[in-house]
Amino acid sequence: MRSDGTRVRNRRGGIDRTDATPLVRGVSDVDELALEFEQALLGLDRWAAAQILDRAATGPQRVSRLEQVVGTTLERIGRRWESGDVALSQIYMSGRICEELVDAVMPARELNRKPQPRLALAVLEDHHALGKRIVYSCLRAAGYELRDYGLGVTVDDLVARVRTDGVELLLVSTLMLPSALRVGALTRRLKEEKLQVRVVVGGAPFLFDHRLWQEVGAAAMGRSAADAVALVRQFSESAP
Repeated sequence: MRSDGTRVRNRRGGIDRTDATPLVRGVSDVDELALEFEQALLGLDRWAAAQILDRAATGPQRVSRLEQVVGTTLERIGRRWESGDVALSQIYMSGRICEELVDAVMPARELNRKPQPRLALAVLEDHHALGKRIVYSCLRAAGYELRDYGLGVTVDDLVARVRTDGVELLLVSTLMLPSALRVGALTRRLKEEKLQVRVVVGGAPFLFDHRLWQEVGAAAMGRSAADAVALVRQFSESAP
């Protein structure tokens, strides 16, 4: 910053934030970092995004700060895509960059300190990646380790993977109603196989019908990535 208070642009076009003065009065440090992180991701500026996460991941509350920055940013980008303000390509690349950076910032030794059930995440018989990518990145930013089973996974595939991996908490995302209804078949199969796993669901069909998650036999429903993190934390604390 110059002596007259003018901020200096760095060589990559970002703002030089060597000082800790908020850009806007009344905006918290975390909120400011989230705004900068959003700009870096949408601009596909991996270097700037990495610097911002490094700043977020400091101090005794580094995991909480990282979770808030990543969660706030990705959910805001998702809403902007829904309103037509950003392109699908920006959504895809933002998610990829975010996943890579969170994995780099959260070392395995720190993840091992957080008690957690064995987690897995999948999109059931759909091929949309946005919701799953946001949830995955937010959980990783919150310090959780989880298996990503990918897109378009069938009921048979999920049952087999849950059995093989010993999954205790399965997060299932759907976009279309037929896929959401297939969660019912999934929960029945898991019970038939006597697999001790809780299923948490999310996605548009469950937002439109607030009782649908109960009808398909899920243990809980999350409305957002923040909900997903809170539910995982809740199940972790209640685990024997």
